[in-house]
Amino acid sequence: MNRLQVIRKKEKEYHDDCYENLELFKPGSWLHKPVKTVMELMANFESLDIVNVLDLGCGVGRNSIPIAEILKHKEGKVVCVDLLESAITNLEEYSEKYGVSAKISPVLSDISNYVIPNDYFHLIFSVSSLEHLDSEERFDYVIENMIRGTKTQGVNCIIISTGVREKIMDTGEIIEPMYELMFETTYLSKKFEKLYKNWKTLKHTVKPFEVEITRDGRRVLLESDVVTWVVQNT
Repeated sequence: MNRLQVIRKKEKEYHDDCYENLELFKPGSWLHKPVKTVMELMANFESLDIVNVLDLGCGVGRNSIPIAEILKHKEGKVVCVDLLESAITNLEEYSEKYGVSAKISPVLSDISNYVIPNDYFHLIFSVSSLEHLDSEERFDYVIENMIRGTKTQGVNCIIISTGVREKIMDTGEIIEPMYELMFETTYLSKKFEKLYKNWKTLKHTVKPFEVEITRDGRRVLLESDVVTWVVQNT
C-alpha cells in the first residue's frame, strides 16, 4: 500500500474501534460533548425560520445531534457527511435514540466527493476532518465549495490540526504521523486568509493539543496545534 492507503487504513481502524467501544456523550473520551465553538455559532441563526447546516466529517454525531436538537422547531436539516460506514451507521442509531432523526440527513461519502449546493447552507463546519483529505489541491477544492455553498451572512467553521507530531510513549521513538495533510500552522493561517479574503473573521485561534492514542497496540502521544477558523460571508 502507498502512504495514503496506509493512513486511511490506520484511521479507519482507530475510528471504528472508538465508535464500537465508546458511547456518544459518555464522559471519558472525546465523544463526551460537542465542540463549544460550533455550538455557540447557532446563536447567529436564532431569528431564522429555516436553517440548513452541513457537518463535514460528522462521525457519530457529536456536534450534529445537539445542533439538530436546537433546530427541532425550525425548518431545515443537518446534513452529515462521513467516509466511514461505522460513523454513518452509529449516527443513524444515535439520531433515533435522541429523537432527532427527522432533522438529520446522513451521507456516506468522502468529503471531497460531496457536492455542496450553491448558496444553500447557513452553517458549514468541519472538526478534525479536512486534514484527512488526500492532497492540498483537494483541500482547496473543498474550501472553495464550502464558500460557494454558504448563504450571505452564513458561517464557515473549521477546526484542524497542524504541525502534527507522534511518538511511541514507551520508547520515545518519533514515528510518522498518520495524517494525510501535514500543514505548518503559519502556512495554513495565511492560506485561510487568502481563501476567505472577502469574509469577516469571527474567530482565529491556535492552541496546543496532545492526546494519547493507540496505534498497532502501542501507546502513542499525538501532539499538534489546533487551528480554529470561523468566518462569516458578509
